[in-house]
Amino acid sequence: MECYDVAIIGTGAGGGTLAWALAPTGKKILLLERGEYVPREPDNWSTRAVNLEGKYQTKETWRDRDGEPLHPHTNYGVGGNTKFYGAALFRLRREDFGELKHWGGVFPVPLGIMLNEARPHASACIRCGTCDGHPCLVRAKSDAQVICVDPALERPNVRLVTGARVTRLETSASGREVTRILVERGGAEEAYAADVVVVSAGAINSAVLLLRSASDRHPHGLANGSGVVGRHYMGHVNSVLMALSKCPNPTVFQKTLALNDFYFGSPQWDFPMGHISFVGKLDGETLKAGAPRLAPGFTLDLMARHSLDFWLTSEDLPDPDNRVTLDRNGDIVLSYRPNNDEGHRRLIARLERLMQAQAKCMVHGHDCHQGLFARNLFLGQRIPLAGVAHQNGTIRFGHDPRASALDVNCRAHEVDNLYVVDASFFPSSAAVNPALTIMANALRVGDRLKDRLR
Repeated sequence: MECYDVAIIGTGAGGGTLAWALAPTGKKILLLERGEYVPREPDNWSTRAVNLEGKYQTKETWRDRDGEPLHPHTNYGVGGNTKFYGAALFRLRREDFGELKHWGGVFPVPLGIMLNEARPHASACIRCGTCDGHPCLVRAKSDAQVICVDPALERPNVRLVTGARVTRLETSASGREVTRILVERGGAEEAYAADVVVVSAGAINSAVLLLRSASDRHPHGLANGSGVVGRHYMGHVNSVLMALSKCPNPTVFQKTLALNDFYFGSPQWDFPMGHISFVGKLDGETLKAGAPRLAPGFTLDLMARHSLDFWLTSEDLPDPDNRVTLDRNGDIVLSYRPNNDEGHRRLIARLERLMQAQAKCMVHGHDCHQGLFARNLFLGQRIPLAGVAHQNGTIRFGHDPRASALDVNCRAHEVDNLYVVDASFFPSSAAVNPALTIMANALRVGDRLKDRLR
C-alpha cells in the first residue's frame, strides 16, 4: 500500500487550492480525482453540447426525497466544478459571519478570467461568448486545474491519480485516525494511506463518503457522532430572469456587473433579500433547454439578442431535515424542501419594478422594455433541485462536538487526521456563490497543515 504525507480527495476549489498551498512544503502529496481531465475540444464552446446535451455532466442518477430519479447537474473532473463556473468570485459580507435575522428565522464581482485589457494582443482571454457554464478551451479561466493543480504537479512531490473514485475511509481500531483510503479505479480496488487525509469532493459527495465509511467505532458514519453529517444541506434559492428590450444587447460577457442594494433588505423590508447578478449571456440554443413563452414578434434567437439576463440568489437556511443520505442500494438521496422563499419573491419583485422604471431609451422612449420573463436553464421558474452548483453545509464546523462534525480548523472532532475543505463546512450559505470562500478557507487550512507537517 502506497503511503503519503497528505492525501487530498477531490481537485476542485477546495482540494485543488490546498494542493497548490502545500506543494512547496516538499511533503509527499497524493491527489485522488474520480474524473479525468476535461477534454479540450470544439464542444467546449458549444452551447448545444454543454447546455442541451449535458455532454460533460455526470451520468449518474440520484434520488429525491420521494424516491424519484434525480439527474444532478454536476461535473467530475480535474478542477471539479470550477471548470464550468462563471468565475464570478464574490466575497461573503462581514455580517454573513454573524447572526443574521431572516424572514424565515435567525442563523448565524471580481472575475476569475485572465483578461488583459491593457494589452489585448497578449491576453489569454479572447472574450468568447461561452465562459459561464462552459470549460475554457484556451485555459484563460481561473479554474482549479489551471491555477492550482497543474502548477502543483510541476513539483516532484505531488502525484495525481485520475479515474479514482474513493469508496470508503477505514480507521484504526481506536477509530481516531484514518489508516486506509479505498479506491475503485479501472474496475479494481486500490488502497492508499496518508498521515493526513483531506476530503474535498463537494458537499454532497463528501458527506456521502463519510456516511459510507461507517464502522463499529463510527456506527452512524465516519466523524458523525453529532449526527450532523449529511444534514443542513443548502444550495441557495436561485432564479434566472430575462429582461427584453426593443434595442439589442451586444454584450458578450455581462457578469462584471452585480447589484447588492437589497442584500440585507430595504426600507420596505427589514430582512435580507439577496444578490442580483448576471448570467454570462443566453443564446437561442441555451433557451431551447427550457423555452420560455415567446414575446410577441420574437423568436428564441431574437429574444437572446435582445435580452439582459439576470441571476438572482437568495440565502436558504440550514434545516437539519434538508439532507444527504443513502438508500438501501447505496445510492445518493437528496432530500430538500426550499425555505426562506419570501425574501426571494421580494427580490424578484424589486427587480421587476426597477426594470419598469428604467430611464427613457433614446430610440424607443419608455416603451423599449418588453417585460421580465421567468426563465432558468433547466425547466420551471427556479433553478431546480438538480442544480447543485452551490451545494454546501453538510459537514458543518463549530466549537461544540455535539452540534458540529468539524472544529474551527476544519478537522474532524472525532478523527485526528481527517480534514474537510470544500463547502461542506459552511454553517450558513449567505447569498453569493461559495467558490471564493472555499478557496480562502483552503488556504487558511493549508497554513494549519503546514504547521502540523513541520
